[in-house]
Amino acid sequence: MSEFTLIITAAAGISLLLFLVIRTKLHAFVSLLLVSLLVGIAAGLPLDEVIQSIQKGMGETLGFVAIVVGLGAMFGQILEISGGAERLAQTFMKKFGQDKVPWALGVTGFLVGIPVFFDVGFIVLVPIVYRLAKKTGRSLLYYGIPLFAGLSVSHSFIPPTPGPIIVANLIGADLGWVILFGIIAGLPAMVVAGPLFGKYIANYIHVTVPDYMTIEEMEDDQGLPSFGLIITIILVPLALILLNTLSSVLLPEENIIRSVCEFLGHPFVALLITTLLVFYFLGIKHGFSKQEVQLIASKSLEPAGMIILITGAGGIFKQVLMDTGVGNVLADSMANSPLPPIVLAFLIATIIRIAQGSATVAMVTSASLISPLITTLGLTGPILGLMVISIAAGSTIASHVNDSGFWLINRYLGLDVKETLRSWTVMETIISLIGFAIVFFISLLIA
Repeated sequence: MSEFTLIITAAAGISLLLFLVIRTKLHAFVSLLLVSLLVGIAAGLPLDEVIQSIQKGMGETLGFVAIVVGLGAMFGQILEISGGAERLAQTFMKKFGQDKVPWALGVTGFLVGIPVFFDVGFIVLVPIVYRLAKKTGRSLLYYGIPLFAGLSVSHSFIPPTPGPIIVANLIGADLGWVILFGIIAGLPAMVVAGPLFGKYIANYIHVTVPDYMTIEEMEDDQGLPSFGLIITIILVPLALILLNTLSSVLLPEENIIRSVCEFLGHPFVALLITTLLVFYFLGIKHGFSKQEVQLIASKSLEPAGMIILITGAGGIFKQVLMDTGVGNVLADSMANSPLPPIVLAFLIATIIRIAQGSATVAMVTSASLISPLITTLGLTGPILGLMVISIAAGSTIASHVNDSGFWLINRYLGLDVKETLRSWTVMETIISLIGFAIVFFISLLIA
C-alpha cells in the first residue's frame, strides 16, 4: 500500500475517532478499539494479525499502567477518606496567614492532586472555599481558582496521576524525568494561573456560594492525621522514583547501590511501599478496621478501571499504527516538519483536546500518534520526559463546554457559561501555555 494511502487511512481513522467521541458519544474505550480495528483492516493488515495487534497492544500497555494506576488510586482514596487533604489545607492556611490564603490553597491543591483524582480532590476541598468566601465576603474565585489550578497542574503533570503515567508508558519515558520536569513546569504554572490570576479575575467576577450548596462547619482537626505524616507519604513515591533516575545518571551500571535504587525506585515497588504505608498509617492506625480498609481500596478501583481500559485501547491504537506501517509513514512526515517534535506533540494534543474535550483521550491519542516519531528519531532520556509534559500541557488547554470539568466548576461555583469561560477556561489555558513554554525552553538547553 502506498504511503499516500496509509496517510489517508490514518487521517480517516483519527477523524472517525473524533466523530464517534464527539457526535455519537460512544465511549472512548469502545471508540478507540473500533477505530484500531478498522484502521488495521483498511491498511491491509491480515485479519488474524489485526487481532494479534490488539492483544499485543493491550497486554504491553496494561502490564505497566494497570499496576501503577491501581496502586495510585488506592493511595489517593485512603488519603481522601482519612481527612489528609483537609489537614494539608488547614495547616497551610495557618502557616501562610490570612493574607496569603490563596497561595496556601494553591500549594494544597498541588500536593493533593498528586495522589488524588482531580474531581475527588475538588469535591473534598471546595467546602473550604465556600467557608472562606462566606467569612470574608470575597468572590469564590479568589479562593477557588488557586485551589483548582493546583489540583489541575499536578493531576496533569506529575505521576502517579493517570495522565502522565499513560503518556510516559506509551512513549517510553522515564517517570523520574517526568516528575522532575512536571514539578519544574508545574509550580510556575500554578502560581500564575492560581493566586495571581485568581486575584485578578475575582475583581471582575464576584460570585457567592450558590443557594443550592450547603456549607459544612469546619471539622474538629483533632481527628485528622498529622501534617508531617501526610507530607511524608506523598513524597515517598516521588523521592524513590527520582532516586532511581538520579542513580542511573550518576552511578555505573554494575554498582550495587544503583541496583537497589533501581529496584526501590521502580514505580511498582515505590507505589506498593507507599500504598502499604497508607493502609497502615492512614487506615489501620487511624481507626479503620481491616475490612474497612479493604472496602475503601476496592472502591478506589471503580474509576481507575475505566482509565485503565481507555489506556489499554490507546496502546492498541499505537500497536496497530506500528504494525500496519501507518506509524512509520506518520513519523517520516512529522520528521520532515520544520517544527521540533516537542512542539508537534503539544499541537497534536491541543487540537484533539479542543475538539473532543477529554484530557485523557487527548493524551492517549497524542502519545499513540507521536510514538512512531520518537522511535524514528531515536529519542531517549530527558527529552522524553519533556515530551510527556508537552503532551500533558496540550491536553489541558482551553477546557470548554465539551469537557466534564467545565461543568463541574460551573455547577459548584454557580457560574454562567460566559463566567466559566472567563475564569476556568482561561486558567486552564494559562497552565497549558506556561507549562509548555517552560519545557520547550528546557528542551533548547539540553538539545
